[in-house]
Amino acid sequence: MSNTDSPSSKASPCATPWKLLIREAGLDDAQLIADLTRAAWAGKVAVTSSGHRETAAQVLQHLQHGGGFILLKDEDAIGSVRWLPLESEPQVWEIMRMGVLPAHRGEHLSQHLLEAVIHRALGADVTELRLGVRADQPRLLDLYAALGFDLAPELEYTHANPAEPAPTVMRRLLRN
Repeated sequence: MSNTDSPSSKASPCATPWKLLIREAGLDDAQLIADLTRAAWAGKVAVTSSGHRETAAQVLQHLQHGGGFILLKDEDAIGSVRWLPLESEPQVWEIMRMGVLPAHRGEHLSQHLLEAVIHRALGADVTELRLGVRADQPRLLDLYAALGFDLAPELEYTHANPAEPAPTVMRRLLRN
């Protein structure tokens, strides 16, 4: 979708620039995305999360009904995100399974994935984006709020794991 040169030289004058690319995921990317999700969530998200048991078949189903993006840094896949339209409200998308590999955290790269979904949604006449923030990941609330998402306690996240505390739902209304 976008090709952005991001010099890492801000951190060190000797550092080399790296190149970011966010590309739309195809059906043949299902295994890659399943692997990325499990690797990104390892040691970061509670072991009870279903993301740790992600399969290519599950990802394929999500891609067939919604979509996804893969984040590449210097041509290496380092993160991904998916979305699904709500069955009852297809103009509302739920964002799910966003993650960046541990070696690339702290660089605010997940923001690029989320911005790509927002851009795609605007082009698809989607009226609202929703996401769920796990109870054990409250620091993400500020990240999503900075990108225009508001708390929506009246909503339920349809992909919530019933064996875990309910996630905090956030929404971003889109003006088309």
